[in-house]
Amino acid sequence: MNSDVTIRTAVADDLPAIVAMLADDPLGAERENPADLTPYRSAYRNIEADPNQHLVVAVRAGQVIGTLQLTVIPGLSRKGASRALIEAVRVHADARGSGLGGELIEWAVSEARRLDCALVQLTSDATRVDAHRFYERLGFEPSHVGFKRAL
Repeated sequence: MNSDVTIRTAVADDLPAIVAMLADDPLGAERENPADLTPYRSAYRNIEADPNQHLVVAVRAGQVIGTLQLTVIPGLSRKGASRALIEAVRVHADARGSGLGGELIEWAVSEARRLDCALVQLTSDATRVDAHRFYERLGFEPSHVGFKRAL
């Protein structure tokens, strides 16, 4: 890991920076609203209260420059194994290409191991071809087809 970057649990004061990163791409720009943090504050309280949720930020020189959420999912399959789900991986535009995304993912994989997960998984929007290459370089395999249904 870069010695000048710290990965730590997110706090409520990090929400403006996190939401800004979520909104800073073509998909996020359509679904996120950094001008109104009300729904994000409510969601943050739910995340903070759930011991299976791990929302983290990467910080350099006091600035939040990356984030992800790791969710531990207990299960019956695989002989009762837990799995970890990596979601909402974002790196600030100024830090892209610095290796920070890889550091965040490797943190998540290490944390999943520490939490006794047997598997770590993630999904990536079908249009994010560059992200797919990135995850494959980090050892992830495109093994499944994902489906969603809006509610």
